[in-house]
Amino acid sequence: MDTTHDIPPKVLETLSRSNKTCIERLRIHQPEEIDLFIHNSTSYPSARLAAVLVLLYEKAGELRVLLTTRSKSLRAHPGQVALPGGKVDATDKDVFETAYREAHEEVGFPRHYPHAYTVCTLRPYISSSKLLVTPVVALLSEPSVLETLVPCPDEVDRIFDHPLPAILDPHLASKEDLAQKGSSDWPYTEEYYNFSDIELPWLGDSTYRMHRFRSTAFAIKGLTSDILIATASIAYDKQPSYERWAPRQLRTFAPILRILECQDTLQHAPSGTSTPTPKVEVGVPSGAEVSADK
Repeated sequence: MDTTHDIPPKVLETLSRSNKTCIERLRIHQPEEIDLFIHNSTSYPSARLAAVLVLLYEKAGELRVLLTTRSKSLRAHPGQVALPGGKVDATDKDVFETAYREAHEEVGFPRHYPHAYTVCTLRPYISSSKLLVTPVVALLSEPSVLETLVPCPDEVDRIFDHPLPAILDPHLASKEDLAQKGSSDWPYTEEYYNFSDIELPWLGDSTYRMHRFRSTAFAIKGLTSDILIATASIAYDKQPSYERWAPRQLRTFAPILRILECQDTLQHAPSGTSTPTPKVEVGVPSGAEVSADK
């Protein structure tokens, strides 16, 4: 099913030629046809659905993405980097409304802002707490509104941004005012990027690659990094300078969903026949799964 979103030509013409091409690639992107929200195509509980906003804008000729750090007072994953987002509310008509509503609640991004244009969605991702998170990619044509954003003190400590090209080539972040190397925000020996692979016996004996990017705040990692890698790979039509996938990592969503639905069936089987489902540990929670765990 074609879900292409229209962006006025006059808006695209304000972008550099290369960035216009990036947005066009994202605009025509068609994710896996698994509509968790609207068509109830899965038995996965609606209370476990979430969405995040990947808000892109042009600054000094490059695309940047809006990010936050979670409040250090939060019980779950304090201080970690997140995309604005959270759980689907019963009153949300779709994941687009969820993403924009959460951005408004977390950082004060105006609801129904006339200079924000939905570009596409990506396929769902699974969080460490088994939320299924749909990324909504949007283009901001008037970045001046970012100066008016204010973090919700109960949820967000800091609002910042990161260059999207540096997600594919981490060395490009060298021009940023990065967190101090060796600090709690970047306690690693590598300069701009590192990774580790995690075994997932519960997910068909697959593995998961935890990517970490040095930023001006805490490390960008976990699901936030996965979503940004996917966004940048589509936008620039190329793969990262590092190896994206771990051996035996599941690269599409359909097999993940089948496993989750099977586990849910087992959990709700009659007493004496159920098998406990292990805690989902798809790396250290960050970003989408952090923001969505509210």
